[in-house]
Amino acid sequence: MTAPLFETVCFVGIGHINSSLARAIRQEGLARRLVTLEISDQARATALELGIVDAAFAEAAEAIPCADLVVIGTPVGAIEAVGQAIGAHLAPGAIVTDVGSVKLGVIRDLMPFIPDGVHFVPGHPIAGTEFSGPESGLAELFRGRWHILTPLPGGDEQATAKVAELWGRVGAQVEIMDPSHHDKVLAITSHLPHLIAYTIVGTASDLEEHLAQEVIKFSASGFRDFTRIAASDPVMWRDIFLNNKEAVLEVIQRFTEDLTALQRAIRWGEGEVLEDRFRKTRAIRRAIIDARQA
Repeated sequence: MTAPLFETVCFVGIGHINSSLARAIRQEGLARRLVTLEISDQARATALELGIVDAAFAEAAEAIPCADLVVIGTPVGAIEAVGQAIGAHLAPGAIVTDVGSVKLGVIRDLMPFIPDGVHFVPGHPIAGTEFSGPESGLAELFRGRWHILTPLPGGDEQATAKVAELWGRVGAQVEIMDPSHHDKVLAITSHLPHLIAYTIVGTASDLEEHLAQEVIKFSASGFRDFTRIAASDPVMWRDIFLNNKEAVLEVIQRFTEDLTALQRAIRWGEGEVLEDRFRKTRAIRRAIIDARQA
């Protein structure tokens, strides 16, 4: 049997992503002990009851010093507070990583609290569902999905390689990327679609009551897909938009321009313009299917 990669992994926050990773790590035998630092009494109790972790703590002084890997899975708006809480307790040689959808903001808020001798390897798994909480975790969540690492200049290469190996062994495909580039890519592939979904579903909810009820009753697959995305954790997504505002605002501007062009084509009956755009977008869907990311 292959030796574990880590002695003790501490999950800061035991929500959907971290509880999925904990299940996968246990399944693959990648750590001897799993613990969580979690402020929610209910989440700690659930994580213990389901056997996701071996121990659950409410205080950083109890959870952090024993860990040689710390995985931060809180909303990105809480990162600075997490750094303040855990920084003084991190063991020399420990590795800290995260699963946040924004990288520049996380680096900005966490790095001041990472002591010398501790290695920070920012990361982001491109996986997840609209569900939250430790009970929503899935050991197979990361299989065949991408995990992006955004190591810092001058960072420890062995630490990066070890985090990459962990994600690879739970089934993910690992990509190394510049943090700024990551935030721009995710603004278009993840953040803008969520913003559109929240807007469309919000528009439906603001309709007259009888019409809103019919929208729910006769929802076609397109609207149902939007409601699934719009059911995502509101706190997490609030923080993502506020911490990646420059990239998000840039893609919103481009989207607005494209939407205006389609509006003009519909108004003036320019069927060829519409069909050409739809053919191009259909090709993108086929490429996603071919890449096994559907």
